[in-house]
Amino acid sequence: MAKVTTGTGDTGYTSLLGEQRVPKYDARPDTFGTIDEATSALGLARASTQDAKARDIILHMQRDLYTLMAELATPPEHLSAVGMQITSDHVHWLEATEETLKNEVNIPNKFIIPGDSLDGAALDLARTIIRRGERMAVRLLHDGAIQNVDLIRYLNRLSDVVFILARYLEAKQGGSTEAHA
Repeated sequence: MAKVTTGTGDTGYTSLLGEQRVPKYDARPDTFGTIDEATSALGLARASTQDAKARDIILHMQRDLYTLMAELATPPEHLSAVGMQITSDHVHWLEATEETLKNEVNIPNKFIIPGDSLDGAALDLARTIIRRGERMAVRLLHDGAIQNVDLIRYLNRLSDVVFILARYLEAKQGGSTEAHA
């Protein structure tokens, strides 16, 4: 059985992949913790939808986000040893998924108020968390803590696909309430 409680974080520090330890509030754990939140929100969406296609897409995204979190938790000097990194192939998969979904649902050119369905609302929550994680990852990139531009591209595309997937699910249920200005 896996050991859940190690006690090594009791002093407020956590380990990166490798030997480096950083404060739990350091930008790296803060960022991959935010992506973990997004993964859990995606899990809520996956658990609440009856749509098999959506479940498959969401699970694929969740698995990719574990790769992304591992990359964020790995100092650059250890990346090749860990071997987990977001690549342009991950970005291309999102772009292809986006195109497929856009062919199946009309995306209105207006703001949408989340909440027309439980699965759509969970996806909208995940999308906002992904956007926050993207902003945090961009800061890591700009500060030189990470170098992988595909990681940023992935998060940017991911939030778009999650938005479209929410509209796809809501449209099947007669939803997508537009905000009126």
